[in-house]
Amino acid sequence: MEKPVISCNPEVMGGTAVFAGTRVPVQTLLDYLEAGDSIDEFLAGFPGVAREQVIRFLEEAKDRMVAAAS
Repeated sequence: MEKPVISCNPEVMGGTAVFAGTRVPVQTLLDYLEAGDSIDEFLAGFPGVAREQVIRFLEEAKDRMVAAAS
């Protein structure tokens, strides 16, 4: 079984969705991307987050959007 890419725990950042094993909110990545920043810029600012986590998060979000549109 694959380790979850996102974690929600009331004891970590008040239950905010974060990248598993970090205290970096997923919303921070979305804010970076919305502002036109690259994944590399995000990763430079948050070295505790692995590129693989970001890619898996984006792939899972895409899959959910496609499934919802079907």
